[in-house]
Parts: sequence; structure tokens; C-alpha cells
Amino acid sequence: MISGSLVAIITPFKKNKIDYEALTKLIEFQIAGGTHGIVPCGTTGESPTLSHDEHREVIKHTLEVVDKRVPVIAGTGSNSTEEAINLTKYAEQAGADAALVIVPYYNKPTQEGMFQHFKAVASNTEIPIILYNVPGRTGSNMLPETVARLKSKCKNIIGIKEASGSITQATEILHQCGTEFLLLSGEDALNFPLLAIGARGFITVTANIVPNDVAELYNKFVEGDYAACRDLHYKLLPLNEALFLETNPIPVKRALALMNRIEMGCRLPLCEMSKNHLDKLKTVLKTYGLTD
Repeated sequence: MISGSLVAIITPFKKNKIDYEALTKLIEFQIAGGTHGIVPCGTTGESPTLSHDEHREVIKHTLEVVDKRVPVIAGTGSNSTEEAINLTKYAEQAGADAALVIVPYYNKPTQEGMFQHFKAVASNTEIPIILYNVPGRTGSNMLPETVARLKSKCKNIIGIKEASGSITQATEILHQCGTEFLLLSGEDALNFPLLAIGARGFITVTANIVPNDVAELYNKFVEGDYAACRDLHYKLLPLNEALFLETNPIPVKRALALMNRIEMGCRLPLCEMSKNHLDKLKTVLKTYGLTD
């Protein structure tokens, strides 16, 4: 079952090429740290700058390295419905456990357009599909009514990564779809609050650098140790804030580079952090005990 701390894993680059050796080590770092699932080729994985061949290769490589030890939820979304169908079909054929499909970006579809887009993807595949709503990235907010409609019409749409930042909206999704619908937090600062209303996990950026603490937050909640869960929520708060000082994944990649886990490198139009934000990030990492 898909649940828990699911890392939105970065795509490491070396000289602007995918660094598969580093990616392998990052996956092993995640599994050793207790992460409950790996999500390649999402926003944090810089999917908009990957070619289709690279996108498929990252999914394939991740599946090979993970080797069924934890679920792999492959990012397969696009603002082109045909491209989303093709990428989702590939993920299904490659053996991914589920596909994460984002609301089409830039096009700004209506609610009906969103419904038709996801219905087309779902009807052309059998892989479990997790919707991905992130209005800050896409420019469009998929409403709970649309989510409920998709859930009722498409048997393989099993859940949603909800990153609108609204606890009210997340609550309404569960109210309309039922608690069996897989609600995943898409914003690290809201992981604990969304667990409290019925979420079954989170697709997380922060787990890239502290997989053990993010996974433990979920584990403690499941165990019913809400005090420990709350303590971890506040412990992680400075990291959650620092990793969004600039556009994700710039800060988390810089953090991993400072931790000597990757070479720093984003593809344009993403670039290096400003000195002011970098100094703040360094302070947070040092205070947390992640760097000297």
C-alpha cells in the first residue's frame, strides 16, 4: 500500500548530464533512512527540463535500483494530454507502482478540461494514478468537486497529492471522496496537520536531506505517539522553510551539495541561490547538525 514518507527525489546533474551514480546513492540513502517510497521525475526532479528519453531513463533506473524494496510512484504528468498518456503508459510497462500526474500547467484548463485530461490518461492505462494539484506551479486549482468526479468515474484514480496549501480544501476532498481515497500532503509544512485530518502520507522535499526524521514523523503518527510527532513537526520546521527560500529544487540541491551527496547543478532556467539565501540555508543546516 502506498503511504508514509514518499520522497520527491531530485535528479542530480554533473556537467548538465544526469548523474546516475549519484542518483543510485541517493536512492540507497533514502531506503536506508526509512523512506516509504520514491517519487522520481516530479517537480523536485526537474521534470520540465528532462527530455522524454531522459524522463523514461530516470524512471527505469529508479525502478532497477529500488528493486521492489519500496513503492515507486513515477511522475508522468504534462501540459499535453497525449504526452501524459505516453509517459504514464511507459511507467506502467516499466513496472512502476503508481503514476503521479500533475494538473496541466500553463494551459490553465477549466475544471471540465481537467476532468477530461485526467479521464483520458486513466482510460488509456491501468496503473494506479495519483492526481497532483499544485496551483502555485500550474496556475490552476483543481477543486474538490472535480477530484470527487474523477474518483467516481475512473477506477484507477486512487488519490491526490494536494499542494494547494489549504487545509480546508484537503478536508473537503476527503469529505467528498471518502477516507479510503489516498490524500497525500504536497507541502512539508503541512504534513502533520494533514495527517490529523486523514492524510495517509506525504510526497516530501525535505526527506531528500533528512529521510529518517520525515519518515519517523509518519511512523510516530501511526503509532499514536502524537506528542513525538508534534515534536518532529517543529524540529523540521526550520528545514521546511529553508528549502523553499527560493524555487524548489534549488535550495534542496544546494543543501545536498553542502552535505557532499551531489555536485550542485540545476538546469536553466533554474540557477544558483543568492548569497543572502545561501547564508540562511547554511545556518539552518549547521544548526540542525547536517553540516559542520
